[in-house]
Amino acid sequence: MAAAAAEGLAAYRAVLRAARRTFAGDKLMLTESAVEIRRRFEEHRGLSPGSDEATRALSDAREAAHFITHMIVQTQRGPSGSFVVKPEKVHAGATLEVPTEEILSKLK
Repeated sequence: MAAAAAEGLAAYRAVLRAARRTFAGDKLMLTESAVEIRRRFEEHRGLSPGSDEATRALSDAREAAHFITHMIVQTQRGPSGSFVVKPEKVHAGATLEVPTEEILSKLK
């Protein structure tokens, strides 16, 4: 049981670390992502160690940490008013996907 708790804690820390690195300098995103990460882990607190659901939750957490680290890039407004994307080495090989108007309208 201690091993399962340690694995859960390691996954929690990995997701928090990924969010802190990705959203560095963006106070709102740092705060909101930490709240959401905590909420998600609290939802799964009572899972039986080693159960299929617990295994799936840990896998999802690891995938989330990877996704946040490798697939999200913060933009910053440049001097001209346009947004500047500064991908890092971890983003090498990733494809930049700009949402279409159709996708954006579905989010509203």
